[in-house]
Amino acid sequence: MLQKYLIFFLSLSLLFIFSCERTPEIKEPFSITGASSADGKRLLPLFASDSASADISGKIFNGLTKYDKNLNIVGDLAESWQISKNGKEIIFYLRKGIKWHDGFEFTAEDVVFTYKAVTDPKNPTPYSSNYGPVKEVKAVDKYTVKVIYEKPFAPALESWGMGILPKHLLEGKELFNSQLNRTPIGTGPYKIKEWITGQRVVLEKNENYYEGIPFFEKFITRIIPDPSTMFLELRFGGIDFMGLNPAQYKYYGNKAYFKKYFNVYRYPSFGYTYIGYNLKDPLFSEKKVRQAIAHAINKKEIIEGVLLGYGTPCTGPFPPSSWAYNPNIKDFEYDIEKAKEILYEEGWKQGNDGILVKDGKKFSFILLVNQGNEARLKTAQIIKEQLKKIGIELNIRVLEWQSFLELVTKRQFQAVLLGWSLSRDPDLYDIFHSSKTKPGEFNFVGYSNKEVDSLIEKARQILNKEERKKLYWRIHELITEDQPYTFLYVPDTIIAVNKRIRGIEPASAGIWHNYIFWYVPKNYLDWYN
Repeated sequence: MLQKYLIFFLSLSLLFIFSCERTPEIKEPFSITGASSADGKRLLPLFASDSASADISGKIFNGLTKYDKNLNIVGDLAESWQISKNGKEIIFYLRKGIKWHDGFEFTAEDVVFTYKAVTDPKNPTPYSSNYGPVKEVKAVDKYTVKVIYEKPFAPALESWGMGILPKHLLEGKELFNSQLNRTPIGTGPYKIKEWITGQRVVLEKNENYYEGIPFFEKFITRIIPDPSTMFLELRFGGIDFMGLNPAQYKYYGNKAYFKKYFNVYRYPSFGYTYIGYNLKDPLFSEKKVRQAIAHAINKKEIIEGVLLGYGTPCTGPFPPSSWAYNPNIKDFEYDIEKAKEILYEEGWKQGNDGILVKDGKKFSFILLVNQGNEARLKTAQIIKEQLKKIGIELNIRVLEWQSFLELVTKRQFQAVLLGWSLSRDPDLYDIFHSSKTKPGEFNFVGYSNKEVDSLIEKARQILNKEERKKLYWRIHELITEDQPYTFLYVPDTIIAVNKRIRGIEPASAGIWHNYIFWYVPKNYLDWYN
């Protein structure tokens, strides 16, 4: 019943929003405005690990490589490359004439500096493992970089997609607290103009961008934590695009009025939503207990109640669209009695108030949820009721994004409700390898499995895709059995874009692959008449 009430109240709020037949305001045509539920933190690429920071940083910086619309790795700052027959050496040939936003020329020295920065233990970055197998990076000449590996490294080309740093501004400086995290200088299509904390980030186009000058003079990101307010802003022209939640899409995505002013793009996201457990917490240290929780959670109810069917169950660390996904993995079936049986065998007995007790301690924990994400909050509320049926008390704590990140980074939590947006290469080293548990790294749950570690390491060294797939299938099986996360669902990505914006080309990579070439026709004002 809970999810029905949630949908009902959201429907009422949306009905109110659309009860006013008001035309979106006429915007100055040469700026594009989006919104984020959270503000960025640090914009230098090696520290931009949260989505809010990464979204902005990615418009300011370039890597040597990138994915095209068909998910092929192509050159970005590197024009081309050669890979040795043994897979241990890559020579990158850099584009000539690329300028940093301050006018200095980009060269091979910047690439070498970036490698040294990301592998420096003094810099708390989660991306250092991408360069761990590297033996040496050297500038052959001004526009040529040679990368030598200790052993073959399958994700090598993708790893060089991280933004390159400007040596002339950062050499000899302390990077983590550098002012360039707030006022970055990159080579990308947009450069920083203004950042008002908690309000907006304004980028202006780079007139010297190598791929061509972006159409929009400014790319503005407004910070709007409340999704209902964000939807109002979309509706009345305050922003040009946003990700719709399932209720917004279901009830208004196909209405004639909405379709008159907005195009909607829907495709499976390349990621998943999960509950991550602090495995150092005694409540979650036993695998059997985590398996019991998995049996107690009805994913179908969550997908129908929260996503309104716009998503699929997640069985493990790879979404179904990944080539590493193991289709033979069976999910933990929803079975309350089995969950109770497992917990009873683990020594948990029902107390007088219905809550499980073991050694005098109740099975009660706090689940952290970030502010501004309605889907996660509703998911938490449904899971709270589901776990109550087996005697587990779940308390929800909603935090502002930066406060949330601080607790996660310091591992000051019992459980968190989060989501991963994954890279296309299925390498899981950063998220599940036992060596990646230091503050700021991605294995913040503290997962450790020697066989998984070994398989992840082996998979990184195999260049043959089919051979790698065999190892990832086994990894999928092991991690699913261990349940360091309760893997919940893979949501659909649903984005509404104002129809004044043209040039969008949906592809395997989504819609953002060509955003610098989006434009507004000269006659766009006619659309509002």
